[in-house]
Amino acid sequence: MAHRTDPGPAAEGHTGLRREVGVAGLLWASVGAIIGSGWLFGAQKAAVAAGPAAMLSWGIGAVAIVLLALIHAELGGLFPVAGGTARYPHYAFGGFAGMSFGWFTWLQAATIAPIEVQAMINYAQHWSWADGLLHRNLTLTGTGFLVAAALLGVFVAVNFLGVRLLAHTNSAATVWKVAIPLLTVFVLGLTEFHGSNFSVHGFAPDGAKGVLAAISTSGVIFALLGFEQAIQWAGESRNPARDIPRAVLGSVVIGTIVYLALQVVFIGALPPSTFTHGWSTLTYPGISGPFAGLATLIGLGWLATVLFVDAVISPAGTGLVYITSSSRVTYGLSRNGYAPRALQYTDRRAVPWLGLLIAWIAGVLCFLPFPSWQRLVGFITSAVVLMYAGAPLAFGVLRKRLPTMERSYRLPGGAVISPAAFAVASLVIYWSGWDTLWRLGLAILIGYLLLGGYSAHAVSKGVPNAPRMDFRAGQWLPVYLIGMGVVSWQGTFGVGARGNLPLWWDIAVVVLFSLVVYYWALAAALPAEEIERNIRGVEVVDPGGH
Repeated sequence: MAHRTDPGPAAEGHTGLRREVGVAGLLWASVGAIIGSGWLFGAQKAAVAAGPAAMLSWGIGAVAIVLLALIHAELGGLFPVAGGTARYPHYAFGGFAGMSFGWFTWLQAATIAPIEVQAMINYAQHWSWADGLLHRNLTLTGTGFLVAAALLGVFVAVNFLGVRLLAHTNSAATVWKVAIPLLTVFVLGLTEFHGSNFSVHGFAPDGAKGVLAAISTSGVIFALLGFEQAIQWAGESRNPARDIPRAVLGSVVIGTIVYLALQVVFIGALPPSTFTHGWSTLTYPGISGPFAGLATLIGLGWLATVLFVDAVISPAGTGLVYITSSSRVTYGLSRNGYAPRALQYTDRRAVPWLGLLIAWIAGVLCFLPFPSWQRLVGFITSAVVLMYAGAPLAFGVLRKRLPTMERSYRLPGGAVISPAAFAVASLVIYWSGWDTLWRLGLAILIGYLLLGGYSAHAVSKGVPNAPRMDFRAGQWLPVYLIGMGVVSWQGTFGVGARGNLPLWWDIAVVVLFSLVVYYWALAAALPAEEIERNIRGVEVVDPGGH
């Protein structure tokens, strides 16, 4: 079956997006999302969790992300639609799974911008005017909450200027965002580097558990996330079949190189006195802004000044991208019939304005239960990887049910990489810990109440694009979600975990359970003709430009 690009504007109302973004805009959207607050904090938090073995954490994290990115590269070129990651499971499994993964995707997109705002405020403590924004435990004060809400509002306001201007602005900001980390790597590496730091307390002081925990809870996976932004913008790409795979894979390569280099120079540049009693006690003046504080400590005041400026630009650029993506995911959910049609309406610049306002409200709410950067990171890492887990499943189904469908990029070894990617995604979810997963479970229930309630209403009222739930095709999903929760509860990661599954045994259980669910999902998926009907239904209503 040949794939058709989106056919044109909707017949009524303003519900179309404009195809105005080239390969550079897509690449920088993904790179800009990858290099945000993660580079400002990730190296320090990973070093505290795993010591010098944090480099292994970055390596494992990079492998996990590459596997997922390869899957998304084929799917992104195959389906150039807005909010793509929210829609692949809909094609393969119908309404119930599609609604679920759509919610996971929106949850991820809407909550990363608040993380970037928190990062900006953390680094702003360097200036006296920022006094009173944070408590000593780095949680927001009342004044800090208002400032955070206002900063998030600025991101939303800029998005109203339109995607073309936003893409140009983001590309310029991303050049800066890549240049400053690279400058930091070269300056710290040439000025202050202690090779003995990598062995003084042992290479892996907390063993394998420290390495694995750092992947989820210390910002490693969070830092490498963002490659899918090119896919979320696919509905506005000029040549999506060619450009999306390039942007997705290129951004992962750039991000991995930058983050590994930053981790090496951070560990090497630390004065040995800063971790005399072990990596878990690492401390020095200004550690709340790790790289800037380190630059000041070793006499590089000019670099610290540059980093404090970058601490505003880098997170702000990433926050802008994710606010954009959140509104496009909302748009995609509405196209699939899981949310009211009003969420598809766009203004004269083709901006889905209601989705932007919802993104701001959701972001402000995120400052309430998860106010500190690392707690937000732990929560969102689980949400985002749960979102990514839907892509390998949809990939496997489409390869099995529609093997002759035209693909602009065909992943070699996809039959092996796809189940491996799903198992890796499950492991990252597990490593985030029980105290994070039970909160994620509550967020999932809220989503089912909101989207499920609307879908049921739409069906009862005969709304034209009301989705069928297809519970049989998604029968494996509740088992997967509950099963992952039980394994996490009985495992060893996170506060409240029972510890009945020791390390390595727990990993074996997660991998085996994931593979069982993967092949169960492939067997239960919709038949080929229904998948084609789902795809055609979305193509008919997905506009490609004015």
